[in-house]
Amino acid sequence: MNRGVVLIAAVLVAGGVFVGWRSVGAQQEQPLELRSGELLYVDGGGRVREGDRVGPACQRVDASAGTLACLRTTAVPDRAELLVLDASGERLRLTEWGTPSRVRVAPTGHLAGWTVFRTGDGYLGAVGTFSTTAGIYDLAHGVHYGSLEDFKLLVDGRPHTSADTNFWGVTFARDDDTFYATAASGGKTWLVKGSLATRTLTSVRENAECPSLSPDGTRIAYKFRTGDRWRLHVLDLASGADVALSEPEHVDDQAQWLDDEFVAYSREHTVYRVPASGKGAPEVLRHDAASPAVAR
Repeated sequence: MNRGVVLIAAVLVAGGVFVGWRSVGAQQEQPLELRSGELLYVDGGGRVREGDRVGPACQRVDASAGTLACLRTTAVPDRAELLVLDASGERLRLTEWGTPSRVRVAPTGHLAGWTVFRTGDGYLGAVGTFSTTAGIYDLAHGVHYGSLEDFKLLVDGRPHTSADTNFWGVTFARDDDTFYATAASGGKTWLVKGSLATRTLTSVRENAECPSLSPDGTRIAYKFRTGDRWRLHVLDLASGADVALSEPEHVDDQAQWLDDEFVAYSREHTVYRVPASGKGAPEVLRHDAASPAVAR
């Protein structure tokens, strides 16, 4: 974990030509429509797809309320770029130290959150084998909240200031203040609830990683760890009821809610969906695909 500012550059663009028209690689980049309910994903060539449209090169993608966030590698080693687009064109471009891991857009389209690996490339390692940085940017007001490491963390009601603490996997509520993420320290992980207004993070539950808040704001899909494997679970925030989903295989992904009934995720270069109830069985949505997202 490294504290302080992790961004090299932040460029805001107020309009201009939609970057989807430029040529990248063998295929021309096309403007994405971000139609409500449309599945987005990253194909095997590392390009965002919406139906038959080919978008920008990304490793991770998310979209909501007409805003698309793309987290991707750059030509410079150990550098990542967050690109945010809407109908007017490029909104934001941030260059970060690290390699892409997670990205999310708030339901309103006003906030973007991301995670990069500073060292290492997986979350299963022991203490000290990886380091992450997670950040949030307010697109509506041009406010960069910095790293979650700069927030006050409370675990079981007590301040937690250990130097080995890492954060990752941001997911947003609809109020543009509340969010959830993962905190890890001393070989433990916690689901934490954050507030941008108070710059605080409060532990909710142990052993819950890469949270994804349901569209109705009542449940969290997350990864539950047993040994060196993760299984997808869904937690009811009000009752505390927890259910294992019917995907029995190891899943290393931040799940994405397709709607209030189904959760999508990628495993072994394939995108699946599974009922959030714990019943049913996984269904293939796309082969040769990763990072599923749904335009809302």
